[in-house]
Amino acid sequence: MLSKKEMKQVQKKIEEYGMLNYHALEGMADWVRVVDVDGTIIYANKTMKEALGENIVGMKCYKAHGKTTPCGFCITDRSISSGEIVQKEEIINGRYFSVKSSPVSNSDGKIFAAVEVFRDVTRERKLELELIEKNKKMSKDLVFAKRIQEKILPTKGVIDNIRIDYIYKPSEMLSGDIFDVFHIDEDHIGIYISDVSGHGVAAAMMTMFIRQTMRSIIEDILSPAEALAELYNRFMKLDLEVDKYFTIFYGVFNTKTYEFRFANAGHNCIPIKYNGDNMEMLEIKGYPIALLFNEMSYNEKKIKLKKNDKILFYTDGITEAKDKDGKEFGIESVIEMIGTHRENILQEIENRITDYSWGDQQDDFALLLMEVIE
Repeated sequence: MLSKKEMKQVQKKIEEYGMLNYHALEGMADWVRVVDVDGTIIYANKTMKEALGENIVGMKCYKAHGKTTPCGFCITDRSISSGEIVQKEEIINGRYFSVKSSPVSNSDGKIFAAVEVFRDVTRERKLELELIEKNKKMSKDLVFAKRIQEKILPTKGVIDNIRIDYIYKPSEMLSGDIFDVFHIDEDHIGIYISDVSGHGVAAAMMTMFIRQTMRSIIEDILSPAEALAELYNRFMKLDLEVDKYFTIFYGVFNTKTYEFRFANAGHNCIPIKYNGDNMEMLEIKGYPIALLFNEMSYNEKKIKLKKNDKILFYTDGITEAKDKDGKEFGIESVIEMIGTHRENILQEIENRITDYSWGDQQDDFALLLMEVIE
């Protein structure tokens, strides 16, 4: 412990160097202390003394915190030896402090001590810890929701006389893209692809609405156009904000006659039917499922499929993928790839999109391939 005479001499010496304004330090809410080259506290401001005791001046710096051994990383030693301003965090009596140490030099430029400022950041750290815990729970919930969203996707493989394959890749944990393939009755298979505005939880919840509603509609409605009109009506009853909407292309395949009837509710990614050198866009207009009108009707088209015919369904995460210059991949590139890649078209497109966008996926994307096999 320094004597009063020794303390006065130290303070006088520091004041002579012009390095500290004691009036300012004494009035600070933060703790402030000066530690010499031996790790001894040679000054502590009023706030620090009130918190830790008047007798801390003259103690080794670590003992003032209730420690019995020096810190593993001593910022005072670092400041004094290197002349750097060093910062770390300390827990003192159950409270969190951000501690910044700055070197103190004499008139000759020689460093003889370090000033340490302790700022109480307990409230901020506790809020951070609470947020981390909440984020952990949210992350677990998102992982669970992601697993559910993946589990409800249709089974790949053969369904009656068609084969189904797909690639599904959210840009975030959850996706706003959804598709489904299902039996309507023993002669008909329904297939659709949908793209919800936005990403994340809200978009994912909308995909659940689409799936559940479409599965219930098919019990009473066979026509794709009428099914989309009913889907529109049920969406209107949700009474959501105007920025919540989605697009959907829906087709019904007759497994006996090979007739494929389809309707479109604003899905601008037109499915492509192809077989060998023949290629056809299944183009038909229709409004998105959005808060536009009280009622909506849709048109319907039909085509006849045959063995080896394929239909590629996709979302705008494919066509709107951008390269480093901001140029979109475009439908023309999709068509070009179909013409040059007969095998593994889905994987080829995914690989090309990844290369094209330099691995920076900005939007969800989905690719769904339907092939008539007999």
